[in-house]
This record gives sequence, C-alpha cells and structure tokens, in this order.
Amino acid sequence: MRALVPFLLLLFACATVPYTNRKQFNLLSSKEEIELGKQAYRDVLRSNSRSKNQAWVEQLQTVGASIKRQARARSFRWEFNVLKGKEVNAFALPGGKVAFWEGIMPVCNTNAGVAVVMGHEVAHAIARHGAERVSQSLGLGIVGELLSVGLSDGDPQKKEQVMTLYGLGVQVGVMLPWGRSQESEADRIGLILMAKAGYDPKEAPRFWRRMSKKGGGSIPEFLSTHPSHNTRISNLRKWMPEARKYYKKRR
Repeated sequence: MRALVPFLLLLFACATVPYTNRKQFNLLSSKEEIELGKQAYRDVLRSNSRSKNQAWVEQLQTVGASIKRQARARSFRWEFNVLKGKEVNAFALPGGKVAFWEGIMPVCNTNAGVAVVMGHEVAHAIARHGAERVSQSLGLGIVGELLSVGLSDGDPQKKEQVMTLYGLGVQVGVMLPWGRSQESEADRIGLILMAKAGYDPKEAPRFWRRMSKKGGGSIPEFLSTHPSHNTRISNLRKWMPEARKYYKKRR
C-alpha cells in the first residue's frame, strides 16, 4: 500500500501552468498557498523598512497595475512595495504580494526594465511555483522514506551510503534542475505579461546584460537554482517572436 502513495499523489495533484501548459505536481490548494504568501509578506514588511523614494514607489505602482491586469488572478489581493536596502532583488509571493528592494531599481532604470522584473516575479506567483516546490519536496521525502524502509534490514553502513547518494542525487539531479526550469518558465511567462501590458519585450535581454555587469562571484549553472545570465539572454531571444505577437497587438 505504501508503494502506491507517490503514484496516488501524482494522479490527484496535477495542475497546468498558464501559457506554457506544463503539467505540474501540486499538493497545496490555492487558498493554502495564498495564506502562506500573506503570512510571509507580513514578516518581510515587519523586518524591512519601506523606501521613501517616492519616484521609485510610483514607478513600481504604475508598472504593477499594468502587469496585474494581464495576470488576471482574481483571487489575488495585490500589494506593491519598494523596500529600503542595497539588495539587487525582488519577489512576488502567492496572492500578489510584490516587493522590490531599492538596489534593483537603478538596474531596472525605466518602466520597461521594471516590467521585466515585475513580469518575471508575477509569473512565479501565477504559475504557483512556490506551492510546486513544497509539493516536490514532500513527494521526494516520501520516496526517501520508502527507500529507507526498503533498506532497513540490510547493512547499516550501506544504507547510510545509499541515502547519502540519494540526497545528493535529489539535490543536483532533481531540485536544482527544477529550480532552473521554474526560473526559465517565469522568464518566458514574464516576457509575455510585459508584452501584453504594452512594454517592449526587447528590454528583457538588455536588463539581464545590465545584471551581468553587476559582477560578483558565480557558481557553475548545474549547481545553481538559477540559469546563468547568458542562458537567460539566449532563451529570451528564442522566445522573443512569441512575445512580440502580444506586443504588436497592443500597438
């Protein structure tokens, strides 16, 4: 009976990602995911001050309003905040809770640059990537438990070696590629969202070129949750004809 659990989970937990139509494994309901997003956002706002740069705040609100109309997530209660700090980062949590740190605003530079980041982050939210990651971890945990039970009567040292290899294989062979796949999917959906909102998708490769010039150390792509900047730029160029169709319709 235990061996059937992963298969039953896969059978009853399939969802479809908008725009890409990819089937995803998801155990959390939308309501549960949105509630987790609200709690996380409250924690972020408690531990981070909001920016007093009114120009950046208005820019984020303007672009956010345009992108959210295209996201068409009726159950979301949108919020857009700029947070104090030099971090070159941004996020969108389930339920439409969005924040950009001050450090990323100069890299965005224009409304179109903000739309690149906004589209990408909102894409994560509407594609339910957070819930998918939780579900994947739960599913892999069940498989690991079954593997451990199956090895319980054998050599303890061999069991430890197998479980160590399983953990490493899951991280490098499953979780990290999944993370990169989600990032690429968010890039593609984000490109469409910004184009539908009336922002030129050609800004996306330009934004990532600016990001690549920020410097800093890097690790091999296969050990990262994110694609390299060069991979991102190459993919964005590949998806550009698709996005341009949406952009032309709004001209």
